[in-house]
Amino acid sequence: MRISAGRGALTIFFVVAGTMHFVVPGTYFRIMPPYLPHPAALVAISGAAEIAGGLGLLPEITRRAAAIGLALLLVAVFPANAYMATAHIRIFNVPEWALWLRLP
Repeated sequence: MRISAGRGALTIFFVVAGTMHFVVPGTYFRIMPPYLPHPAALVAISGAAEIAGGLGLLPEITRRAAAIGLALLLVAVFPANAYMATAHIRIFNVPEWALWLRLP
C-alpha cells in the first residue's frame, strides 16, 4: 500500500486529534456549546470518529467512505469550533486568531 504524504499527514492529524479526545477530554468539554446535550458522549463519539476516519484513509477500499465521513464530521463539530472562537476559549495554547482561521 503506497501512502502519499498528504494522506499520511491527514491520517496522523485525525488519529492524534481523536486520541486527544480520550487523553484530555476536559479540554474538549470546555469547547462544547452549552446547548448541546451529553458532552461526554459527544466528545467520545467525535474522537472515535476521527480515529476511525483517519485510519480509514489508508486502505483504498475504505478511503472514499472515510473521506466523506470526515467531511461530515467536520460539519458536525463546527458548532464547537464556532463556540470556541466566539467565546474566546483557547486550548493547547492555540492563538486566538487561529481559532477564527479554523472555521472556514
